[in-house]
Amino acid sequence: MKNRGLAKTDTGLIRALEHRRVRSEKAPAIKIKGGVFRDPTVCEGCGAVYTRKTWRRSGARRGEALLRDASWSVCPACAQVKAGRFFGRVLLRGAFVPVHEEEIRRRVQHVAARAAFTEPERRLVSWKRVDGGVEVKTTSQKLAHRIAREIEKAFRGKASYSWSDRDGGLTATWERD
Repeated sequence: MKNRGLAKTDTGLIRALEHRRVRSEKAPAIKIKGGVFRDPTVCEGCGAVYTRKTWRRSGARRGEALLRDASWSVCPACAQVKAGRFFGRVLLRGAFVPVHEEEIRRRVQHVAARAAFTEPERRLVSWKRVDGGVEVKTTSQKLAHRIAREIEKAFRGKASYSWSDRDGGLTATWERD
């Protein structure tokens, strides 16, 4: 790469000008696999509104004119939950989990509700008891990461994260004995 008249101390700027190994499609996996929606679109399942290239759950934007002019469809999150597809998985393991399962469940639901308020595409897909703990599946890897982090903060323990190169999913494992 040519120096382009930059000082040697401007390495951050030089790195910013190099675009090798940069992912060409920065959209989340669900957007890549999902369809194209007309603006505005209202979800038949959850009532989320698609406008300005994003899904929002906002009562302020739901005027009569919007609902009259909108097309109706199923949002990607509702389709994901119905199909059981997930991009985030949280494994909760250890002797602590069965004893405090109800407290953990409430915390997970609280984190998911808080995330769904601003991002309706981030939802819980399933909650299932598995050998030695609980498995929580989510529609996004960001929500799975947030759940593992919040459980770690609230109940201590240790969280570890593993991202998949194949589909962009995340498996977060939290353990406490």
